[in-house]
This record gives sequence, structure tokens and C-alpha cells, in this order.
Amino acid sequence: MNVSFEKPTNASGLLTISLEKADYQPAVEKELKNYRKNAQVPGFRPGNAPMSIIQKRVGPAIKAEQVQRLVNDELYKYLNENKVPMLGHPLSSDKQTPQDIDAQDDFEFVFDIALAPEFELKLSADDKIPYYDIKIGDEKVEEQVQAFARRASRPEKAETYTDGDILRGALVEMEGDKPKEGGIDIESASLMPKYMSNEEQKKLFDGAKVGDVIVINPSVAYDNNSAELSSLLKIEKEDVDNHKGDFSYQISEISHMVPAEINQELFDSIYGEGAVKDEKEFRERIKKEMGEQMAADCDYRFLLDVRKYASDKVGQLEFDNDLLRRIIKDSSKEEKEITDEELAKSVDALKWQLMRDRLLVDCGVKLENEELKQTAMQAARFQFAQYGMSGIPDEYIENYAETMLKDDNQRTALIDRALETKLSTALKNVVTLKRKKVTIEEFNDLFKND
Repeated sequence: MNVSFEKPTNASGLLTISLEKADYQPAVEKELKNYRKNAQVPGFRPGNAPMSIIQKRVGPAIKAEQVQRLVNDELYKYLNENKVPMLGHPLSSDKQTPQDIDAQDDFEFVFDIALAPEFELKLSADDKIPYYDIKIGDEKVEEQVQAFARRASRPEKAETYTDGDILRGALVEMEGDKPKEGGIDIESASLMPKYMSNEEQKKLFDGAKVGDVIVINPSVAYDNNSAELSSLLKIEKEDVDNHKGDFSYQISEISHMVPAEINQELFDSIYGEGAVKDEKEFRERIKKEMGEQMAADCDYRFLLDVRKYASDKVGQLEFDNDLLRRIIKDSSKEEKEITDEELAKSVDALKWQLMRDRLLVDCGVKLENEELKQTAMQAARFQFAQYGMSGIPDEYIENYAETMLKDDNQRTALIDRALETKLSTALKNVVTLKRKKVTIEEFNDLFKND
């Protein structure tokens, strides 16, 4: 057996594995013997069938399997032992000649290897990078207070519809000015006109009262959104196109959502009983949490600026774009060509990954299991908070975080988030920060130019 490696270009490698029969035959014979032990062959007891019959039955398949296993083992053994800076995974080369497993004894397998480019990247106090601090004004705290109050709204019966109210009533499919025979007839259907896509349909409810009958077209109201329509009409999404006409809606109940009062009951529902004792503490708690979230956002922005700064400092890197395009397509579940725009985005992300990994090593950043767990718990808390659920007990947060970490895609994303959070913290002590205080609006505007 022989393994050789050459570099046709700085961005690509060609790895060739040559096998002789003696390299794989012992493993083939071992597998044939193992198969023979339990083979059911008419006329012979298990384990006594002639090897010639076993060879004819499964020999080629076992040979192919053992050759493939040996090639894979030697391929990654060479790449790992020689620390080849591979990008993605090996691909069969177009220089590969056809191999006949049945007829040949000797084989040659050729692989294309995309190589990571060499580059220099060192950051120090000589490097000056912007860092934005967000000012949290009282008006932003007030907005959050009112948001909490709205989330804890309670329904109150009303006689006249106002924007944002919830309606309940009978929804009947029409044909002309009469109910459609065999059509949809829902005795109690809930509607929130505020969330209709079509403004003309929304206006039909202006000033509506209990008992009024309004003719609407759900398909128009919800812009043919099959998910919305199937939920409202209680039908399958595939059936939505069969019900594009008018419906009558007789209002039987109007519920006006009244925001919660800013009192102890609201404080307890958000942060737990007794955690906040008065409105002053409530607002201070909100401002503190907003500050923590804003700090994370500022760190994220800082890392984006580090990425741009480092990319400019490193300059253009050499990649084999054609080979990368093949690797991306080979990894994709979709049978489609990779566009130039998609390739450019992938190359840009790859460049950052290489630079980030270099910076992680230079800064001595390592991720411990406990840190990953804390990142997952933080993500879990944020998800619950989006639905107005604060003060969730740690045991529930921990269980939810563990579930997130069992999902490979979520785990990878959380690892990246945790590493980049640590990298941002480390780099703030390495480079010189050009600090600037900005409002939330000014901070958000920064992302419009990215």
C-alpha cells in the first residue's frame, strides 16, 4: 500500500491511495469465514458450506466493503497524522479512473482535498476597534413596563369593537346571499381583525357591535395564508383553495383586552412572589435586565467589527472556489447548483471561521462543559422571556437546556455562541476599544449598513 500527497495549487491537494491484494485480502478472508459460520446453504449444516459457494454468494460484496473501509481508514489516518489543513471533506477526484472491484486485484483511489490558506493575524493594543455602549433611557424602561402590562392583559366584555379586541361568533360559508349547502359552518369562531393582512377587510369591523352580521372573505383577509386559513376554517391546508368565497360572521361576543395594573400582582407574575417589592424596584430590575441584554448586543456588535477589521488586515485569501462549490453541493440535501452568491457567502463565512479559530488559540480560549450548559440555559431563558415568561425555576430551565444540547444543530450553534462570547471578552482586553455611547435607535442603525 502506498499513500502520496501533492499540491497542484496552494489551495488544493491531491491524495492518492494505492492498494495491492495483500493489503485487504486478510480482512476479506476473515469476513468470509465469519459469514460461513452462520450461512444457511441448502444441503449443508451451518458452518460447513464450501468456501467456493460462500465466495460466489458474498465474496464481491465483502471485498468491496473491506477495500472501502481500508481506503477510508488510510485516508483520514494520513490527513490526521500529517496535519493536512483540510476544508470540508475529501471528494473523489476527476482524475480517478474507473475501478472494477470484481476483476481487479490492485486499486488506485484519488481524492481532491480543499486546503486552508496560510495567513498571518495578530491583534494587539495597536489595533483600535469601535465598541458601542447603549444608553438606556427612562422612556425605554417605560416601554418595557407597558409591554409587560399588555402581556398580562385580562379580557373584559365589550359591546362595541375597538382595534385589538378578540371576537367570537358564528362563521358560515355563503353562496350568494344564502348559506352554502354543505359548506363550512362554525358555531364559535375566534377572530382578531387587527392581525388581518388586508386593510379593507379590517375596516369592515370598525364600530361593529355584538349581534352584527359582517360579510368577510377570509382568503382575502389573510392574503391566502394557508396556515391562517386552515386554523380559522378548521380544515386541512390542502383544502383551503376550495373555500375562497364570502363568509358571514355574526358577532356573539367581544372581548376587550385590558392591560394589567402596575402593581404587586404584576411584579409577582413576572419575577416570582416577593422578588420585587414596589414599582421602583420593578423598574430598576427591568433596567438592569435591559442593560445585561444590551451588553450582550454590544459584545456581538464588537465581534462583527472585529471580523471586518481582521478581514481587512488579513486581506484576500486564496481558496479553490470550484472545489469548494463541489464540497458544498456534495454536503447539501438539495439537488441544485450552488450560485455564485451562495458560494461567496460560504467563502466569507469560512474565512471568518479560520480567523476566529486562530484568535481563539492566540487568546487561549477554551470551552468547558459547564460554560456550554450556562450558555444553553441563557438561551432557554431568553426563549421563555420572548413569551413573557420570566422567573421560571432553574430546574425547568436546566431541563430545557439539556434538551437543546441533545439536538446536534442546536448544540453546534450554542458552542459557536459560547466560544464567540468568550472570544469577545478576551479581545476587549487585547485591542484598544474606541468607545462611543449611542441610543438604541443609533445602535440598530449600525446594522442597516452591514
